[in-house]
Amino acid sequence: MKSLRVRIGVLGLTLLAGLSAPTTADGAEADVSATVEEQRLDRAAPQEILGRSGFDAVAPEFARALGKARSYAQAERIAVREGARLWARAVDRAQGRGPARGDLSRDDDRPLYWARLGMTREVRGWEPGFGLSEHQRTALLGALERASRGQDSIRYPAHGSHGKGVKRILVTGFDPFTLDRDVRISNPSGATALALDGTVIRTADGPARIETAVFPVRWQDFADGTVERTLRRQLPRVDLFATVSQGRVGRFDVERTNGAWRGGFSDNDNIGRTGTIPVTDPATQPQWTSTTLPYGDIVAADTGRFPVYDNTSVTEIPAGGTQAVVRPEGPTAGSTARAGGGGDYLSNEIAYRATLLRDRLGLDSLPGGHVHTPVLQFGAGNTNPATGAVTDPEFVRNRLDIVAQVRAIVTVAITGSTG
Repeated sequence: MKSLRVRIGVLGLTLLAGLSAPTTADGAEADVSATVEEQRLDRAAPQEILGRSGFDAVAPEFARALGKARSYAQAERIAVREGARLWARAVDRAQGRGPARGDLSRDDDRPLYWARLGMTREVRGWEPGFGLSEHQRTALLGALERASRGQDSIRYPAHGSHGKGVKRILVTGFDPFTLDRDVRISNPSGATALALDGTVIRTADGPARIETAVFPVRWQDFADGTVERTLRRQLPRVDLFATVSQGRVGRFDVERTNGAWRGGFSDNDNIGRTGTIPVTDPATQPQWTSTTLPYGDIVAADTGRFPVYDNTSVTEIPAGGTQAVVRPEGPTAGSTARAGGGGDYLSNEIAYRATLLRDRLGLDSLPGGHVHTPVLQFGAGNTNPATGAVTDPEFVRNRLDIVAQVRAIVTVAITGSTG
């Protein structure tokens, strides 16, 4: 994030050095005020996804609304309002409410992702007529992010005649990632969040209301506490939580153990982080946390066409040792984490943070943990990122099947946790 003065300075240095301005992967001139993540917007596939879903008008409409702000307070209200409107629109589209506004299948999570980036890029490059500090610009971005991810709109029925006996479930998903490998990528966990938000499932023990939120694939946001900020108020109120992300090919995994280690893989801003997961009160930070989901019931149930595994494997440095080793049956006493069952990326980190928060809040008996979905794959003949279509029938079928199976897994989990 750079001020106008800094952007001019960067441009001046570029010209003095006799270098061309930075370009996107498609050869277009890049906006140096935009993040790496936002610069991908100008590629052909994101533009097609936005156009074929009707979300291409979101950022321009937001820019016009923002341009009418005459104070920071007005700008903040606009950011929150328009962010919440985007989230609601994406949820409505996924759940079949209102017009589709394009031929892209309704279950697609990518319009929300790319439209949000269009909005954040507008905020980053905005030069209002009133004074706007970089701290205020950062706050605007934060408000927009939270609202457009459903993080501050989690609502459960109040206790009383309508809320009596209704179980409360919290499910989280992620943005698409590895976009430089294939910018067409969708994340089935994000699609699941859109499909399940605000829905009610029927169980043998009665109805259960699901609320959802989506998280970014960025190390810094996690270090800044986005998970704890969203979940701290919710966990004492829910009966079950499941953090969900995309994992391995052809299988679901219930991750038994989460590790306190970041492995360095690049995030959506092409930034890597290696080291112990940064949390508050690191002196009491454990190396491992565990799922309290009823994994035995989940694995035994017929939830869909993909097999579901109870994954117990971790990677650790044994007590007194120096080299990392794989432990198929879980960590040994006194060991140092190098990867949880879900690896050493942000999937593992959200599981670690959520379950650590559960334990620090004294909610030891609250069922919660991480579920990895299968990798969402394109159909045969559509696997080339450079020439492939942004969607195909098998791609849509795979995503719908994954979403349906997550719903079934959550249903088993809430029933098993109350049995």
